[in-house]
Amino acid sequence: MTLTLRKVAIVGSARIPFCRAYTGYENETNLSMLSTAIGGLADKYGLKGQRVGEVMAGSVISHSKDFNLAREALLDAGLSPQTPGTTVQIACGTSLQAALMLGAKIATGEIDSGIAAGSDTVSDSPVVLGPKMQKRMIALSRARTTGEKFSAFKGFNFGEIAPVAPSTQEPRTGLSMGEHCELMAKQWGISREAQDLLALRSHQNAAAAYDAGFHDDLIVPCAGIYKDNNVRPDASLEKMATMKPAFDKKSGKGTLTAANSTPLTDGASSVLLASEDWARERGLPILGYLTMGAVSANDFAHGDGLLMAPTIAVSDLMRRSGLGFADIDLFELHEAFAAQVLCTLAAWEDPDYNRAVLGRDDPLGAVPVDKINVFGSSLAYGHPFAATGARILGMTAKLLNTQEKNRALISVCTAGGMGVAAIVERAN
Repeated sequence: MTLTLRKVAIVGSARIPFCRAYTGYENETNLSMLSTAIGGLADKYGLKGQRVGEVMAGSVISHSKDFNLAREALLDAGLSPQTPGTTVQIACGTSLQAALMLGAKIATGEIDSGIAAGSDTVSDSPVVLGPKMQKRMIALSRARTTGEKFSAFKGFNFGEIAPVAPSTQEPRTGLSMGEHCELMAKQWGISREAQDLLALRSHQNAAAAYDAGFHDDLIVPCAGIYKDNNVRPDASLEKMATMKPAFDKKSGKGTLTAANSTPLTDGASSVLLASEDWARERGLPILGYLTMGAVSANDFAHGDGLLMAPTIAVSDLMRRSGLGFADIDLFELHEAFAAQVLCTLAAWEDPDYNRAVLGRDDPLGAVPVDKINVFGSSLAYGHPFAATGARILGMTAKLLNTQEKNRALISVCTAGGMGVAAIVERAN
């Protein structure tokens, strides 16, 4: 039997405003934010009470209470109980990877529709007890007599009650993502000035998007918040220059600051994908098509840059598609740090890197600045880890239409030395 692949249509997206940690969403959870984002999508496209092929979503910072997060969120959002939910996680690439996985199912006919989504909260980070105290509490829960209860605390000392907060360090290196990116900036010779300029451009472009009303139909209010609270229309290079290094504080050579790095952020986003027939039968729009994706990884624990894996994913996409950078109209590059974007751009131009890492005789080449994140990206909007991919995918599909462009490339770096990339094409 010959399998004919179907096109994967991007119908549209919805997200809640992104908020800096410990501000607007202090009382929200992964579940409440994700439910609001998916619920907004359901309202927008008439899906309340309707069965969707599958909802695939996840979070990076999660509690044990986030068990079965995707399923619980879709039920809270008002979708039909017949809709299955699958919880996934691949760090910052979570919701883009979810879209690629759902896209494969739609393309092969397994399902006709799907929602890719993600949610993350730093404000509600899980704080757990240390291992000794955990064991004592388990023993206490099992105790049946007063003697057994006292025995659970035999040898107890107050140091055991110190809570353990989530770690931002890579388990294999002991370094944070920012520390890794600082090493990348030094390796590639990325200046502080270049990073600040990229960050400034992101804020300016994002502010322009708001002024143009671009986000009016993309954002769903949540907890009384109607707008991302990290976008800085008044950002300036002068203000950025006053910021101190955030990760390399001792050498005097640190270049990453709070101004050119994404802030800790809370938020959630969602994207509706479907077959063309499913969308048209319901009178839903088709903004574009998710045509191809790739996931990659590198050996960051032994010298490869932690956030350089997207260079590989993009190279693989270009090779498989037969496209070059000249064929791409918009480059939507996740801005975990300004330095990460600049290192990636430099690597694509570098002949040695292309030969040694990408297996290319000729470099992928330069990317024109005016094609990169034309309405801003994570440095401006913020970066709720699992939500960023869906935020970018939804924006990209709309951008292709509003800008009347044909093809876009998405690239997202993740913790653990991985990268997720995708190609999106506008519907004719």
